[in-house]
Order: sequence, then C-alpha cells, then structure tokens
Amino acid sequence: MGIFTRRTDTAVATVDPALAALTGEYTVDPAHSSLGFTVRHAMVTNVRGSFGSFEGTLVLDGRDPAASAASLDVDIASVDTGIADRDAHLRSADFFDAEAFPAMTFRSTAAEQLGGTSYRITGELTIKDVTRPLSIDLEFQGSATDPYGNERVGFEGTAEILRSEWGLTWNTALETGGVLVSDKVRLAFDVSAIRKAD
Repeated sequence: MGIFTRRTDTAVATVDPALAALTGEYTVDPAHSSLGFTVRHAMVTNVRGSFGSFEGTLVLDGRDPAASAASLDVDIASVDTGIADRDAHLRSADFFDAEAFPAMTFRSTAAEQLGGTSYRITGELTIKDVTRPLSIDLEFQGSATDPYGNERVGFEGTAEILRSEWGLTWNTALETGGVLVSDKVRLAFDVSAIRKAD
C-alpha cells in the first residue's frame, strides 16, 4: 500500500497506520535531491544536465491524495551540463534568459494514486513568462529517520515536455537533416524531503 489511499466513488479505503503517520509538511533537501534533464543532441546522442539550486515543499496527506500538494522553485542560473560555454548559452536569451527570468516554478493543482507506490502530481510549470500544465509520475521510495533525527521521505519522478511550448525554440538545422537540439526534453526528479517540526 502506498503513502496515499485511493478514493473510490463510495468511500476512502483504509490506510496503513505507519504510512498514514507520514502525513505532514516536508521541505525538499537540495543536498540529497536532484533535478535533471536529458535532451537529444544532433540527432545522435543525449546531453544531460541538472539544476544545482532549488527549494521546494511537499504536503502529504495519508488519507486523501487530493489534499496533497507540491511546490518547487528552481534557480535558472544554476543550470549545469558540464560545459561552461553550453551553460552560458542556456542562460542566454536564446533559451532561458536567466537575467530576465531568474526562476522556474512548479505549483501542483492535483494529486492521485495510480496504484501501489505510484502517484501522479499535476500542476503548472512556469518557464520565462509561459505557464502550462505538467504531470509528473512519481514513485514513493520509502521513509526513514536519519542519524540527526530528521524524518525523511523519498520520491523519484519523471516527465516529458516539449520545450517549444514554453517558448524555448532556439535551434539550428543540420546539413544531414533534422535539428541540433530536440524539442522533447525528459525530466528526472530524485527528491528527499524532511518533515517540518510540528
């Protein structure tokens, strides 16, 4: 059974007391979390990157997933693909325009259990001045108390976007056909969050 219950037309199913006890508000721990992306380059390989600076919160409800929520704020200037020139290009007006739009944000609008430990968070992703819906499929990785007494929960998630839908349209045509940078971007989330004190 997962951290949330599934609501039926007639009732809310019972919840494992240990999992129901995880209900609460959590702060994302950036030191033990990662936000990554993968995009096809030159039609032949993948470029991977991440954002090194972000903050977020989770509100988990062990009885009703619709009452759960997530928010995330990402520092665009922290984009890192391992190549300084490429990172500078991504920060430029060709892509994120980090000087004018320093943050990328996600605000959830709905949550549901798909079955077992699988969930889906739906919300609004804002990049630059464009806000569009985004659904993220998540897998609950478990909970633990760390050596410092922090209660932690973990989630891994994935999503796909078309960057052009957020105004990220820069590209270059290849002589052999196709384009330099794929429109499709795969997102990956690996989140550890610490429960806030009551």
